[in-house]
Amino acid sequence: MSFHITDLLTAGGAGLAPMAGVTDAAMRLLCHEQGAAWAVSEMLSAKGWVFSGGKNRNAQDILARLSGEGPAGLQLFGSEPAYIAEAARRLEDSGFQFFDLNFGCPAPKITGNGEGSAMMREPKKLGAVVRALAEATSLPVTVKIRAGWDSQSVNAPEVARICEDNGAVAVAVHARTREQQYAGRADWGVIRAVKRAVSVPVFGNGDVRCGDDALRMMDETGCDAVIVGRAAQGNPWIFREIAAAMRGEQVPPPTPAERVNMAARHFELERQLYGEKLAVLQMRKHIAWYVHGMKGASRFRDHINQMNSAEDVLAALKTYAQSD
Repeated sequence: MSFHITDLLTAGGAGLAPMAGVTDAAMRLLCHEQGAAWAVSEMLSAKGWVFSGGKNRNAQDILARLSGEGPAGLQLFGSEPAYIAEAARRLEDSGFQFFDLNFGCPAPKITGNGEGSAMMREPKKLGAVVRALAEATSLPVTVKIRAGWDSQSVNAPEVARICEDNGAVAVAVHARTREQQYAGRADWGVIRAVKRAVSVPVFGNGDVRCGDDALRMMDETGCDAVIVGRAAQGNPWIFREIAAAMRGEQVPPPTPAERVNMAARHFELERQLYGEKLAVLQMRKHIAWYVHGMKGASRFRDHINQMNSAEDVLAALKTYAQSD
């Protein structure tokens, strides 16, 4: 059975936005279990994939899937249509339901190569990349864009139309400029303008931190769905909250013990994916997010950051869960 992007919208709830170093298979699985309607992978360099022949360890980690995951998109980034197309042909059967193109990453090491959000400054070239991907794969193609490069060049509606004209079946809009990075308020008016500019589904992103925020964004912008990024870090329960809000219901927040126990489960999944040594390192940031605001969190985070074994990390989490 073929997959259609509208399948994401029938499930209700919100999607997990792509985040480098965060939205791996473990994170996606936990968010799916808590009600995320879909998720998008960390970004993968199309050119890097082609040149490495798929043998790069980091790329292999990005492509990993876990049993129980829901629908997920594989996010590619790049500025050269030929490499985007070739990567898509090689990766079409990698187990993801759709491809997503990254035109939103603000990191200097990405934009310095003319990729990520730097593509917002070259709409014609951006369109060629979208078309190359759409013509190279039978999977749906979505895009993630920003409001624009800076406050003087907010061109998301124009870019969204170009994406639609070249084969994108949905557009996700982070309502901040590249200049803003992740600071300041997201301008939801940009999402509303994009929604009016295109006929494909529009996913809103930026400053959705709870169920009420999700409802308000959809009401104010008319977007078809919301995607959540940083607010899901250490908080996969936000998807449960958003799904409940859409049903007119409320759910209680996770208890401190639930937060710590989820961190322990997240660690076990990371260890399954990467092995003990890398999982210990990967989980330091995740554990800090899970315990943020809890009693003694700063001291506990520093304690975890000194650990190098899975046994020590799990034992510390167990003790901390019982102490609050």
